[in-house]
Amino acid sequence: MEKTNTKSYLIGFVPYASAAFLIGIVGGFTAVLGPAFVKDIGIGYNNTTWTALATSVSTAAFAPMMGKLADVIGRRATLIIGICIFILGNIMTAIAHSLFFMLLARFAVGSGSAAIAPVILSYIISEFPEKKVSRGFSLYMLISSASVIFGPTLGGLIINKWGWRSMMWLCVIISLAVLLCCLITGKKAEDAAKPDKSFKRFDWYGSVTALIFFSLVLCIPSFGQNFGWSSVAFIAVCISAVISLVFLINAEKKATAPIIQGELIKRRAFISAILALFLTQGLMQANMTDLIVFVNYTQPQNTVISGYAISIMYIGMSLGSILLGPLADKYEPKAILTASFTVTGIGCALMLLFSAQTSVLLLAASLGILGFGLGANATVMMKAVLSGIPSDRAGAATGTYGLFRDLAAPFGVAVLVPLFTNGVNRIIASGINESAAAVSSVKALATVELLCVAAGILAVLFLPKIHKERKHDREA
Repeated sequence: MEKTNTKSYLIGFVPYASAAFLIGIVGGFTAVLGPAFVKDIGIGYNNTTWTALATSVSTAAFAPMMGKLADVIGRRATLIIGICIFILGNIMTAIAHSLFFMLLARFAVGSGSAAIAPVILSYIISEFPEKKVSRGFSLYMLISSASVIFGPTLGGLIINKWGWRSMMWLCVIISLAVLLCCLITGKKAEDAAKPDKSFKRFDWYGSVTALIFFSLVLCIPSFGQNFGWSSVAFIAVCISAVISLVFLINAEKKATAPIIQGELIKRRAFISAILALFLTQGLMQANMTDLIVFVNYTQPQNTVISGYAISIMYIGMSLGSILLGPLADKYEPKAILTASFTVTGIGCALMLLFSAQTSVLLLAASLGILGFGLGANATVMMKAVLSGIPSDRAGAATGTYGLFRDLAAPFGVAVLVPLFTNGVNRIIASGINESAAAVSSVKALATVELLCVAAGILAVLFLPKIHKERKHDREA
């Protein structure tokens, strides 16, 4: 299908932009959900790992299936299905009274998100003019991150005044409004896409095995840190992951239209880009959770300041995506990524200055600078990996990319949140007070994150020259 050169692609983008706004604003509100929930039901802060992981696992693991579904039934239909599941998950969250039910609720929320992100990216690479694809990615990142800005702060204020359940019902209302917008817009643009509404070649076996395998992979670091690296639970999840990997490889070898897009993975830019994402993108979600817990330990009377700091982080992400992201169309992405990763490292380094009385300015500076770097990273990575994908395979390709991209954040959460919270618990057990333990643990966390950023820069240096690669791909 040829891409349109008129501005009709922007009109058709309205429902997808609305969905991006939805994920962002609800994500901003629920950034403060985990600590508030575990505190409310009286369990340890280390359980915030599981609430964050439940959402992240389903977001990542369902992405290939939902992306492929968009190729079969169409982007608009997949988008609406995703929003409906998202709404159901948020309703379940609002009525949750136990950790188990909350995990089910957040898993449903992640499943809905998994349907939304791939179709947005698919629309951009299929419908935006070739020379404006990078701007499309920047627009998507801008909407996603800007809509989060006030969420953590307002969410913290709502929780303090009316409780976290009131905040979740507000999220449900916003979700219903966006669903209505998507139902009444975008139909004409979707009709033009003419998807193949046939499930005959749909890789169901591969979809299920991919869901199982990647869910288990995300559980490995959390099980190791929470149950012990030699525990029965950790060994069992490792063995299960290996077995499911064997089934997944066998399924994809036999599939006529595999759910995991091998052609995309074989691209020279893909491996280095995904490795860099794994080393850095997890810092965002992990640092949000860790910062809230850090403030709860050190300044329990002033917990709202963490919401201000997180909002500043999303302002940084918005600026990074719109100021640095589009430069990938003109300049070599390796140079831009090296600079943005360095900025990310500076944000992490500021955590070494944290104390028991850390001001909101220092907290905001750390997360704001971190967000600026991460916003640029995500936008440029999408340009490097997804440009040039044929429109008839756009859903499957964005689903595969979404899988690995979305694995990066929960993997960081699974590693870095327990590293901080369990570190605090170990230090407290040695006889040190909570405040001092939190300061010591957050500085150890910052050191580990700086090593991750340095390794991420090294991975970026191994990226091929993207502009040259795009020319080579077109000639091939």
